[in-house]
Amino acid sequence: MARDSREIRLALIQARCSTDVKANFELAVERIREAAASGAQIVCLQELFQTRYIGQVEDAEAFWLAEPVCAGAPTVSKLSQLAGELGVVLIAGLFENVDDLVYYNTAAVLDADGSYLGKYRKVHIPDDPLYYEKFFFRPGDLGYPTFRTRFGTLGVLICWDQWFPEAARLMALGGAEILFYPTAIGIAQHPGELELDTELRASWQLVQRGHAIANACFVAAVNRVGLERDERNEAGIHFFGSSFVCHPTGRVLAEASDQVEETLLVDVDLAEVSRARREWAYFFRDRRVDSYAELQRSYRERDSTHRE
Repeated sequence: MARDSREIRLALIQARCSTDVKANFELAVERIREAAASGAQIVCLQELFQTRYIGQVEDAEAFWLAEPVCAGAPTVSKLSQLAGELGVVLIAGLFENVDDLVYYNTAAVLDADGSYLGKYRKVHIPDDPLYYEKFFFRPGDLGYPTFRTRFGTLGVLICWDQWFPEAARLMALGGAEILFYPTAIGIAQHPGELELDTELRASWQLVQRGHAIANACFVAAVNRVGLERDERNEAGIHFFGSSFVCHPTGRVLAEASDQVEETLLVDVDLAEVSRARREWAYFFRDRRVDSYAELQRSYRERDSTHRE
């Protein structure tokens, strides 16, 4: 029996960032226009696309880079106008300021008519050497919303979120056909750590391919690329690019360079999501939600009487 096609074109904009916020924004606009001219219908920018990655050091001056993320806010308004002009859905990672009181790592979603659909606030906040995000961001408080756009229903998760299967599952249960992961991930430049690059990239991709399979949806991860070094941190981070899109079967459809800027254009057929969810319905059918209560605990202690 023939199935209707729902083919769309995705664009993942993998870029380098300088210390010049205006220049980063203008570069993103240029790349968005190029992607739209190449037929892209959903365009995703990387995490915190207007700035260098701020988490390398704990620096209160960086809070001056934050801005409101809502309908009518300056950057959101510019992106809304651009989305409406080009007829594309935009996903943009921004540093959100809420009344100079709290700050979030946020992604705004604009529909193809320019309307502001809402935002996702990063829930899982890392605190590791060179990734001091807990200094800057509160954990997101908006849950795991999905967004019905002109070209399909999508979910947005941000970077560290991509390692947690619960987040992907909740997005899928909310109807997401594509999961987008704006990202900033790389390897410190300390001697002895660069050899971890290949291993980390493989793990990073593999866990997200697993999300695609377990949730019968497309996954699109967009990373920044190149070396970023704060003047107070000699090591710096080499962001390894490698943005990719994978199919609901986990098959990688396309992958960007690990060295250079690139706009990855990928055609996907959302009818494949419906097919996968019918043919692999047991991933949802056989869930035992009655047995998962302990997932709400941070740790499960073993019974003291347990014997190996």
